[in-house]
Amino acid sequence: MFSSPAKPTPRVAIYALILLLSFIFGGVGGIFGLLFLNSHPSFQQVLGSTLPAALPSASNSSKTEKIVVEESSAIIDAVKKVSPAVVSIKSEQNIRNFFGFIQTLEGGGTGFILTEDGLIATNKHVVSDPNAKYTVITSDGQNYPAQIKAVDPSNDFAILKIEAKGLPTVELGDSDKLEVGQWVVAIGYALAEFQNTVTVGVVSAKDRHVTASSSYGGVSENLEGLIQTDAAINPGNSGGPLVNLKGQVVGISAATAGDAQNIGFAIPINAEKTAIESVRKSGRIIRPLLGVRYAMINKEIAKANSLPVSYGAVIIRGETPSELAVIPGSPADKAGLKENDIILEINGEKVDEDHSLSSRLRQYKPGDEIEIKFFRAGEVKTTKARLEEAR
Repeated sequence: MFSSPAKPTPRVAIYALILLLSFIFGGVGGIFGLLFLNSHPSFQQVLGSTLPAALPSASNSSKTEKIVVEESSAIIDAVKKVSPAVVSIKSEQNIRNFFGFIQTLEGGGTGFILTEDGLIATNKHVVSDPNAKYTVITSDGQNYPAQIKAVDPSNDFAILKIEAKGLPTVELGDSDKLEVGQWVVAIGYALAEFQNTVTVGVVSAKDRHVTASSSYGGVSENLEGLIQTDAAINPGNSGGPLVNLKGQVVGISAATAGDAQNIGFAIPINAEKTAIESVRKSGRIIRPLLGVRYAMINKEIAKANSLPVSYGAVIIRGETPSELAVIPGSPADKAGLKENDIILEINGEKVDEDHSLSSRLRQYKPGDEIEIKFFRAGEVKTTKARLEEAR
């Protein structure tokens, strides 16, 4: 025979019930306790070492993911906004080679559309050959013959014109508000092969000064006040837009450091807004002319050359006989400026590395009279010049 299980006594049943209830209420109490402590920073500081590590790390991971997603979304939106107005520029020129055969030389660059009727901004060196044939290719694959509308005499900037209507245009931003470390996007015709290539980086520095020249040789050009960025700028990107995360053009890609990685330079868009406006109104870029060739002075240059001042623009001649220090008959010549004079101020504003002579002069227009403070043979002198239009 099998004996039936013994029935628990009432006392044992009560103990079992109490134990079960303790487990239930203890677990619930622990959960509410954790929630309470996580919502009160003062308790976390005292008891932080006893709190589970998984909860805070999960929260940090969520925040990091959110930041990354937001940045990626802003970059994508900026590219979508600007890309339709970015164009590729092809150049073709027929030349006779050493053997007498006709050979076609091709080149490429980038531009961006300023107006619905076809004004396009680019670099001057992209369209430097007046004998070449230029073709603009829009983002939707349409080809247009292009004419050089205007060239900036004082900067690496030019404007082309195509015959079209209803074109997408860019929005111009404020390059003066750029901050070092700010995200920027470069869009361009990389290697004259890959249309509307997008690269991303930050503003690495501002107000850089470089001497730029073509990789194929030719005339070099001094560029001032540039934006330095680590967004990759490849051959073919020249003339393309540098864009902030609002989708506004803040710079024009112009040059790279050939012996470095991811060091590129762009012309601040604010430096060309006056030129753009003058083309819209008059059909040409109007810049004031003083008529001197100069080099900027800093403390290192002053020390190395035993100069009496550590700032300013020294008037010097170039390496060839045609590169005179002072252009005969120019406003500078009429004002009595000479070779080796050091221009210190324009209308009371200092001329130095952060405020070059060209940038000071760009504040004025042809016909304006300016007061020039300069250093000559141990004396500080002043003179006045009436600016003319640069041709």
